[in-house]
Amino acid sequence: MRTHRSAAVAAAAVLLSAGVVIAAPTAYAGTPGGTHASDRNSDFNGDGYEDVLIGAPGGTVSGKKSAGYVTVQYGASTGIGTSRAALISQSTSGVAGSAETGDRFGAALATGDLDADGYDDAIVGTPGEDLAAAADAGRLTVLWGSPKGLTGAASDWLDPTVPTAGKKFGSALAAARFSPDIPGDHLAVLDRDELHLYAYDTASKAGTAPLRRTERSRPAARAQERQILPKSLTTGDYDNNGLADLIVSGVTGGAEPGYGWSSFFSGQDEGLVYERDMRGGPVAASGDIDNDGYDDLVTGEPNSPDDGGETLSGGLVGVYYGSPDGPLGVDGAGSPPQWWTQDSAGVPGTAERGDGWGTDLSVADTNGDGYADVAVGAAGEDIGTVADAGAVWVLRGAAAGLIATGAASWDQNSAQVPGAAEKGDRWGGQVRLSDPNGDGRFGLLASAPGENTGDGVVWVLSAGSGGITAAGSWTYGAGSLGAPAVDAAYAAAIDE
Repeated sequence: MRTHRSAAVAAAAVLLSAGVVIAAPTAYAGTPGGTHASDRNSDFNGDGYEDVLIGAPGGTVSGKKSAGYVTVQYGASTGIGTSRAALISQSTSGVAGSAETGDRFGAALATGDLDADGYDDAIVGTPGEDLAAAADAGRLTVLWGSPKGLTGAASDWLDPTVPTAGKKFGSALAAARFSPDIPGDHLAVLDRDELHLYAYDTASKAGTAPLRRTERSRPAARAQERQILPKSLTTGDYDNNGLADLIVSGVTGGAEPGYGWSSFFSGQDEGLVYERDMRGGPVAASGDIDNDGYDDLVTGEPNSPDDGGETLSGGLVGVYYGSPDGPLGVDGAGSPPQWWTQDSAGVPGTAERGDGWGTDLSVADTNGDGYADVAVGAAGEDIGTVADAGAVWVLRGAAAGLIATGAASWDQNSAQVPGAAEKGDRWGGQVRLSDPNGDGRFGLLASAPGENTGDGVVWVLSAGSGGITAAGSWTYGAGSLGAPAVDAAYAAAIDE
């Protein structure tokens, strides 16, 4: 059943063209939401430690294959483990809907303090949800944070206003404070081809649903011209104006398919404003690499077409550095980013077709020096003759920006890394830098959704003064948390 609350989330559509987002309703004063990328800490129970939210969209729930579920592991001074954890699905008491085959609950995740109560909330996408006769129309669920953490009893859901077959509403999610009109975080939601923005609102009428949408977006003219299909979202304060900005990252279709592009929307007093499109995507992450107060944008293009040497089929990572004008390329606004590949000087390995370098990205400070580092997953990396075993890199941040000095890589055959490289593991399918013990150094979570023929497993590598180390690393899967493991694709999604 739907849980009614005293306030609502009201939606405003992002206008995907030059212009301003429709302003969200005014709400009560409270603790401001997140603006910089480093503000994202996923603290669902308010104890000061970062928690870890993981999706298993292939998980079997109540006998329904690929119904999906999520797990939450609560941080502590000792980090995360397998005991302080919970499993939530559409079969959990209080969570809307019911577990159905192919729902893929947990395929997309985000966290943010939507209601500004001091507890981060978890937003879970279910892009395979069928609504009436509309297959894969999509849905999202909000699990509200509390002193007890996440529970099904404190949850709400949001469906598209007009369910449409194949829309896959909730396929990508992000939360941050884009304008000062509300105290908490806004919620951005992607479906197949549209972007929607939601904001918490205390002015809902008694008895009405706590989540409602008022508008929807349309692609920008340039995006339509390039036939950019949106795939992912990231946020950061790239212009350092105290409000979060939004990046919508996607890939081209049409006559020239497969090229990554991203659209930059700046957070302003009046709402989000479209600024420009930038080369790079469909993967994106944010953080302050050069510690200048401006968040930087990192894009991943794991399957870039080979167009005569400008890009490489082994995968590309691009870096745009923040400035008063937002993320800038090497020659200023509108120019290409600083490109990185496995063939860049000082980067371990060699770029090869199908590596998928840039499959996933994460940006945070791994050694406590104040500079955010960049973790790069390459799920298609071959280890020797073992195809698609996968590997992970970490490149260092510095005052000069991203540097190759001290760059390192690991795979399942690396010393002190548990397990062994196997065909189709796709290690590095998700990478996430996380600080669940609160020591200021972000360790690495690296997942292999293909491990154990599709069950999925997570590797935990700790961080010290020298950054990420494989010493003492360990693994866990869904079964370690008491969740159904078979074909779960556990950790196919890890919250940023």
